[in-house]
Amino acid sequence: MGMTSLVMGATGLVGRQVTKELLVSELVDEVRILVRRPPDLSHPKLTVIRTDWDRPEEIGNAFSGIHSVFSCLGTTIKKAGSKQEFRKVDQEYVLAGAKLAREAGVGQFLAVSSVGADPKAKTFYSRVKGEVEEELSAFGFPGLHLFRPSLLLGNREEYRLGERIASVLMSRFDFAFKGKLAPYRAVPALKVARAMVAIALTNTKGNHIYPNEVIHVLGDDTIEATPPA
Repeated sequence: MGMTSLVMGATGLVGRQVTKELLVSELVDEVRILVRRPPDLSHPKLTVIRTDWDRPEEIGNAFSGIHSVFSCLGTTIKKAGSKQEFRKVDQEYVLAGAKLAREAGVGQFLAVSSVGADPKAKTFYSRVKGEVEEELSAFGFPGLHLFRPSLLLGNREEYRLGERIASVLMSRFDFAFKGKLAPYRAVPALKVARAMVAIALTNTKGNHIYPNEVIHVLGDDTIEATPPA
């Protein structure tokens, strides 16, 4: 019998790819996604759960019997409208999901963070990401996996001019991002998704952080997965 996985933020750039990777895995029997609106996606293994993260108590049952939770929630200050709203999505919602997962006995929690995440960072974005990492570490998951990608490459639902320009430039000069610049090398969302799913399937215990350089490797290589116990 395969495992059941749950994806938070399944309509986002990384979340969409994680969902697709899980659906094609022979080791996964069911993929539950928590979304505000139904995605343009259907599959026999897919269970769509309409979710209001301002009322997390209504979705506690969704975490029952879950082997691994993938937290791909995230926004930008511009899209959120304010720093307060950004913190709500990237911190409060993520921690609310982690709390439900821990209470349900979930063994593996995997979250998308960011390069430069540090609770003492001067920049607001990196500081919030660091705070979230710190708080997630305190939950005591058997397996906690934090992924720190640089600029994400892929087709977003919304158009972001600044990111589009940066992604074109970073893709064109990808060869230059070596040595000290490796942590900032742009990474396809698909690579991040493949890295996350591969780690989940290995059932690795303990708290782990995967920097951008490692994500590039994990997203390329095939890791021999062991079925969950």
